[in-house]
Amino acid sequence: MAQTYRALSVLLSYPTAETSALVPAAVEALHGDRLAPAGLVRRLTSLAFELSGQDLYGAQARYVDLFDRTRSLSLQLYEHVHGESRDRGQAMVELLKLYSSRGLELTAKELPDHLPVFLEFLSMLPTDEAAALLGEAAHVLEALRERLKKRRSPYARVFDILVALVETKRNAEALNALLQEPDDDPDDLEALDRAWAEEQVTFGPDQVGCPKAAAAVARMGETTQ
Repeated sequence: MAQTYRALSVLLSYPTAETSALVPAAVEALHGDRLAPAGLVRRLTSLAFELSGQDLYGAQARYVDLFDRTRSLSLQLYEHVHGESRDRGQAMVELLKLYSSRGLELTAKELPDHLPVFLEFLSMLPTDEAAALLGEAAHVLEALRERLKKRRSPYARVFDILVALVETKRNAEALNALLQEPDDDPDDLEALDRAWAEEQVTFGPDQVGCPKAAAAVARMGETTQ
């Protein structure tokens, strides 16, 4: 089991005093695990300094602008596949079942497709299984990396590592489709309102199923048996 995924989860979590205190240990774990390329880990220095520095409110504001107010950079993985449709809700129900089967129980506030949560789950698995599961989201991770690079965000360096950890062949067609979608401007409030005006996600057995999502989660389950 690799601590690399838990370390990356810390770096991608909303900055708080608690997560800031964990950043030095997270970077140390990345170096010690030797799962990620050493050169990419060294390039995390600026982000680690920002997250563990004194300007916590500044780090929080930058995080919100990037990941909460910019839909094209959302850390909710299924958001990029299903939007806010019922299909996403059903996919998350299946993902919750997978988590539960491996002993991970979430709080009511945690969404299962939130990337830091997903990475925490991967840290509980053998390295080869974790890499296989990460590969299911390869095109989303790569699209997020490219968008963060355009913004010159140090968070892009976390995604450099995530993409490097993926061992499966990327779905070029799915990646191109994501990159062709408009990249949100967090300061354009009217555009953001229009973008979020979709059907709300709900959970439960009465939802319409999503065969594509169910198949993906089934493949995840097979790799973790």
